[in-house]
Order: sequence, then structure tokens, then C-alpha cells
Amino acid sequence: MTKQELRRLYKQKRNELSSEAIETNSLAISNQLLQLPIWDFSFYHVFLSITEHKEINTDYILNILSGKDKNIVISKTHFESLSMIHYLLLDNTVIKKNSWNIPEPVDGIEIGSDKIDVVFVPLLAFDKRGHRVGYGKGFYDKFLSECKPQTLKIGLSLFEAEDKIEGVLDSDVALDYCVTPNTVYSFSN
Repeated sequence: MTKQELRRLYKQKRNELSSEAIETNSLAISNQLLQLPIWDFSFYHVFLSITEHKEINTDYILNILSGKDKNIVISKTHFESLSMIHYLLLDNTVIKKNSWNIPEPVDGIEIGSDKIDVVFVPLLAFDKRGHRVGYGKGFYDKFLSECKPQTLKIGLSLFEAEDKIEGVLDSDVALDYCVTPNTVYSFSN
């Protein structure tokens, strides 16, 4: 399937999920993450969930990272430049939803993309080769291309992998892992 077809299909599949299913699956994904060899790094980028889009609840991941005393990085989106600025999440960080309902920090201590060791990547769908379908604006592909080559890119999906996404571009950055409630996929890029 093409990215557009998958985007439509998985938005529909997500809309059919109950709040309880999202919470149960989000917790299962967070528990699966504990199996990965990713916990010796310092800076972890996490997206804050858009509840209106029925995204995975990343609060469980935030709790794990806090418990492990890791530096948590969150982003603010700039739609004009299709870019993101990254900030350290602190106890006093003020979070507000933007006009797209994306929870974002108002301001804070800026962290460069080159400092981030692990990125938890939002997605709608992914395939068995590590390619992903997002919302289509390219924010994460741009961000991931700015990270250092060894930065781990971990997709988080409420659903299992598709066989193959048609129309993958050279600018699409592949994942190193994708974690679902039942499976940890590892991709050798």
C-alpha cells in the first residue's frame, strides 16, 4: 500500500480503539521497551501524545525515563519551517497544546539534535523493513536526519507491521526498532 492509503487506513483503525485499549496497549509497549538494550544513554527524546489522534500514551515511557534518571527531551513544532526545537523536560516545564492539539513546552533549556541518543518516534504505520508512515509533514524525517548517525530511532505502534510501504523516499529515515504491544521489531539499516 502507498503511504496515503496506509495513513487513511491506520487513522481509521486508531479511531476504532477505545480509550481503555489505548491505555492497555501503551502500557504493554512501555513494558516491551524494557527488553531493548537502550538504557545506558543520557538523552532520550519522547513525543507527547496527541490524545485527540488516539496516539500511544507516552506517560508510561516518561515514568520509566524519570525512574532511570535520564535526560528527557521534548519538542516544539514550527509549522512555517516544518522543523522542531527540542527542550529538556524539567519539573517546572510548562506544557501547552498548540493549535494542532500537540502538547509542547512553552520554552526552556534548548537541546541540539546532535545531543540526543534515543528518539521514540510516533507513527501511524510501519513495515518489516523499518520504514514508517507519519502524518505526512516530514517533521520527524527532518529531525532524525539532523541527529548523529548512531542515534537510535524507535518507532512506537499500536499495530503490527505491514509487509512493505510503497513509495518510500530517499529522505525517509528508517527506524532501528519498532515496538508494538506484542512484538519488538529490529531492523538492520
